[in-house]
Amino acid sequence: MSKFALFGKLSAKDGQRDVLVNILLQAADSMRQLEDCEMYLVNISPEDPNSVFVYEVWIDESAHQASLSLEAAQALIQQAKPIIAGMERIATLSPKGGKGI
Repeated sequence: MSKFALFGKLSAKDGQRDVLVNILLQAADSMRQLEDCEMYLVNISPEDPNSVFVYEVWIDESAHQASLSLEAAQALIQQAKPIIAGMERIATLSPKGGKGI
């Protein structure tokens, strides 16, 4: 079975990036409890003051889908919705190996 990874970009409303980062870091912390989540990285770019980039690696796509229905994930999604101006899936990937996975 192939690992499943996502690289996404979330655009926060003006001045709300740090709030969105904190919500996504809470999500990352909750992923520590899930063995099926191998990596959940929250990133920012100094060139893009409203965007947050998230890289996720899962054992498979169904594990990722299942995580979205968890109560903690749903609560964080609802918390983030009012400050998200847009979302973009940059890439869906199949990790093959390397440090960290």
